[in-house]
Amino acid sequence: MSGVSSSRPDRTLAYVYDASYAGFPNWEVGRPQWPFVWFEERGGVRSPVLDVGCGTGELTVFLRRRGYDVLGVDISSVAVAQAREKAAARGVDAPFLVWDALALDGLAAVGFSFRTVLDSAMYHVFDDPARDRFVDGLAAVVEPGGLYCVLGDARRPGRSGYGIHPTEVRERFTRDGEWAFVTASRAVYERRTGRNPGFFVVLQRR
Repeated sequence: MSGVSSSRPDRTLAYVYDASYAGFPNWEVGRPQWPFVWFEERGGVRSPVLDVGCGTGELTVFLRRRGYDVLGVDISSVAVAQAREKAAARGVDAPFLVWDALALDGLAAVGFSFRTVLDSAMYHVFDDPARDRFVDGLAAVVEPGGLYCVLGDARRPGRSGYGIHPTEVRERFTRDGEWAFVTASRAVYERRTGRNPGFFVVLQRR
C-alpha cells in the first residue's frame, strides 16, 4: 500500500463510527458473516477483492488466509487500527486503508481495480443520495465482469431508508445499464445479541 494515502472521509460520520469501535459494536461478531463464507466456498470470490466497510477486518483476514489478494477499507480509523492489530496477532499479512466508501473513484484514480467487492452491511445504512453516490463510485473500481455482493438487514415492505430489498438494489444498480442483476437470497445478518432477517444480493459489472 505504499504511495496510497487515506481518503478524506466525512468526518462527522467517521467520528460516529470511531466512537462505536472504541466500544464493542453489536455488529462485530468475531467472524465473517456466513453468506460470504458460503459464497467463497462455492467459488464465487475472485481476486483482487475489495472488502468495503471492513470494520475490524474479519472478512479481509478470512480471505487473505485463503490466498486472495484483498484490501479492506473503512471510514473509521479506529476500526482500521483494530483490523491491522487483529491481522498481525493472527499472523496474517492483510492490508487496510482508512477510506470513504463514497469516494471509491479515488482508488480507481491511483490504479486500483477489483474483480469482487464484498459489502457486509454497509450499503444498508446509506440514505438514497449516498446509495447513488456509492453506485457511481463502485462502477469506477470494478472490472467488467466483476461482482458486487452485499449483505444487509431486510428492508420492511413499503418502507424506504434503512435496510435492503432485492427490488430496490436491482433497480438502483441496473437503471443506467452498467450492472446486471445476478441473484438474491434470503439470509441472516448476525449480531452479538441476535440474528436479523436479511438479504444477500449479487450483481455483475457489465
